[in-house]
Amino acid sequence: MRRKSFAMIMLVMLCILMVSCGRDAAFEQEAEATETASLKSDRYIVVGFSQLGAESDWRSANTESMKETFTTENGYKLILEDGQQKQVNQIAAIRSFIQQDVDYIVLAPVTETGWDTVLQEAKDAGIPVIIVDRMVEVSDEDLFTCWVGSDFELEGRKAAEWLNQYASQKNIAAEEIHIVNIQGTIGSSAQIGRSRGLLKAVNKYGWELMAEVTGDFTQAKGREVMESLLKKYDNINVVYCENDNEACGAIEAIEAAGKKVGSNITDGDIMVISFDGVKQQAMDYVIEDKIACIAECNPLHGPRVKAAIELLEKGKTPDKLSYVDEELFSANETVKAITVDGITYLVTILSK
Repeated sequence: MRRKSFAMIMLVMLCILMVSCGRDAAFEQEAEATETASLKSDRYIVVGFSQLGAESDWRSANTESMKETFTTENGYKLILEDGQQKQVNQIAAIRSFIQQDVDYIVLAPVTETGWDTVLQEAKDAGIPVIIVDRMVEVSDEDLFTCWVGSDFELEGRKAAEWLNQYASQKNIAAEEIHIVNIQGTIGSSAQIGRSRGLLKAVNKYGWELMAEVTGDFTQAKGREVMESLLKKYDNINVVYCENDNEACGAIEAIEAAGKKVGSNITDGDIMVISFDGVKQQAMDYVIEDKIACIAECNPLHGPRVKAAIELLEKGKTPDKLSYVDEELFSANETVKAITVDGITYLVTILSK
């Protein structure tokens, strides 16, 4: 009898606990919705931003640009979610934004594919989605409102054309150029575009591309990959790094191996070419001729996203694709301008 009574008591307590948990979850959801509704009643434009992570200095600068742009002083409330380099986290964040009924969703996707379902959910909820930085590959272009970012393949082609012009000015034959490519996160728009830009130049000019290995856009992985490549190949003289963090890691590995980083590749130097132009250490390396050329990738997307939202608020349609302005940086005055597809780009020469 006592056992039955005890069992009944435990069952009742379990039921109470389950009801309480359900109420807590419902309360949290209601609180989020109430907070968002309150913000809207205060006439703030609520923006949910799913950032893919914080893997590089470029990414941190990109996040800061959003935070500095979407302030309450400017009439906005920004809800920022860090995806920690996982698509599943970003999808969960977007669904949370939908549940909170934000006005706009901004997505910096970790990879190009796998977004159709959640973007359809946002569209069904009537929430415009603005993609920044990396592109998404979707079955229907109407699943997102517009995109703001860089032409990554053009960046790659510009960096490769700088190398071509440098080799031409220095009378370096194509067969003397031996390249390894430390790629970014495989499948990201930046990796795809920059790798494609290099490959087009390799095929056009007849350079040797000895290896392509991912460094995941991080300094630690860039160093690790470069250490391995130096052990495997003894004639590397150009290292094409798909961001500054990888370039800094590669330089650490080259110097630790007792080799010299520099532009005089016919005299035994190993030339490093990079992308972004955000990391201060990398910009310092340009001045020291440890990085021969950096193709800028402008991280300041906040103002352009804000401009798109302002158009939408007025009932107008922003351009589907909006490219940011970008430069080439070098301290070497050998190449002062390059031409790609008939367009001339000046090289910004840095000095101490």
